[in-house]
Amino acid sequence: MKLAVLTPNVTALAQPSADDIANLAERGYRSIIGNRPDGESDDQPAWAELEATAIQQGLEARHIPVVMGQITDEQVAEFRDALETLPKPIAVFCRTGTRAALLWALANQANLTVDERIAIAAKEGYDLEPFRQRLSRETDDAQA
Repeated sequence: MKLAVLTPNVTALAQPSADDIANLAERGYRSIIGNRPDGESDDQPAWAELEATAIQQGLEARHIPVVMGQITDEQVAEFRDALETLPKPIAVFCRTGTRAALLWALANQANLTVDERIAIAAKEGYDLEPFRQRLSRETDDAQA
């Protein structure tokens, strides 16, 4: 399980198993956010299974499923709220971690510049450059 540390309180990762959720709890994570819709592939664990494991391990769990290229402003706001209210540190995930990293970048327009968000994600192996226009739009909206 590769952990991509975006901030001291937010880490992105690819699809975890129930065992990985238990490992996250052992590492001190206090919450998870799942960004992958159920049924996206035949081999993915159901959100209900991951949520049950998280609760059993004492973690808070939030499901904010998104489809790449169809992320709404409402989903970004829901993700931002989760980052602000869930116990930290938080592990966020999807199939590869890219959607989770993108949501993090979209939710942090008030705190970091577009270049900073893209650079942080790139350092952890996520290429958000193709989303620069959307990330810039979010920044413009936040400053309006």
